[in-house]
Amino acid sequence: MSDAIAQKPQAPEWREEHLRLAVEAARVALWSWHVDDDRFEMDERAFELWGLPWAEKVSFEELSTHIHPADRDRVRAAFSATRSVAGSYEIDFRICLGDQVRWISARGRGADEGIVGRAMFGIFLDVTGRKQAEEGSELLAGEMSHRVKNLLAIATGLTQLTGRSAQSVEHMTGELTQRLTALGRAHDIVRPLPGEQGKAALLGDLLSVLLAPYDETAAFSGRIRVAVARMGVGERAATALAMVIHELATNSVKYGSLSHPSGFLDVTSKIEGDGICLIWAETGGPSITEEPVLQGFGSRLIARSVSAHLGGELVYDWQETGLVVTIRMSQDELAD
Repeated sequence: MSDAIAQKPQAPEWREEHLRLAVEAARVALWSWHVDDDRFEMDERAFELWGLPWAEKVSFEELSTHIHPADRDRVRAAFSATRSVAGSYEIDFRICLGDQVRWISARGRGADEGIVGRAMFGIFLDVTGRKQAEEGSELLAGEMSHRVKNLLAIATGLTQLTGRSAQSVEHMTGELTQRLTALGRAHDIVRPLPGEQGKAALLGDLLSVLLAPYDETAAFSGRIRVAVARMGVGERAATALAMVIHELATNSVKYGSLSHPSGFLDVTSKIEGDGICLIWAETGGPSITEEPVLQGFGSRLIARSVSAHLGGELVYDWQETGLVVTIRMSQDELAD
């Protein structure tokens, strides 16, 4: 074999200037941890990342005060463990900068590998964007799982509801098909496709479309009554409000007034200054003997939707005759 073939290509020489440019391009923050006194030396980017004024050294305890309380003990234990665990490590945690929460990833090597003068070396990275994307994906997955379970429960409830007034199999089939079709239209409002929903809809029309699948059409016609103020609902608010109404209707079909042949639902509204209250009042369903604890995903989801997208809050009143929910919203947010 010739020398030309046997010779391995040489790795490029990385000068200090090249490494500095690479670190700046990647926005990597550098740190060294003096293991004997728990002091950190950090570059300017690291101090900026932590929201701290520059200093020659900073103690581990000083840094810990900025770590999110829920992560603090975990991070302390993890850093201590790196002294005895070989190989590379990566610790992700939150820090608090006033009202802002930022995610940081600390990376290095454990078991004192590469220690120089009793100091370990590593980097900090701002991974806030990645963590927010992961949280968004987890929320979406949870929401979709919850939505599928709800749709199956609704289909069962609508089948039972339709069967109460059906005169024949053919009549029941037609009625159920109409209800499921209406449910599909309502679901499109909850999760609209781009360009398929107008900029605004009337509040009463929106509620009527959302609640149409649950109303009786024969002997029990008119179980659901909607009487609300005439006002427009913007596209973003319509999606959030539809999600809330969809969740309340699902729970009513499973547990509330719409699960009972003699149950009724009234949806009304009243104006309060620059806000509007939507009142969801159930009657004629199963008696409520105790107030349930709202800890499910759906309850948390709609509470967050009302707060974040409608500028308001949900108030539950568990009366013996039926549930009354007051949905307080900002008129400005509702029009958005």
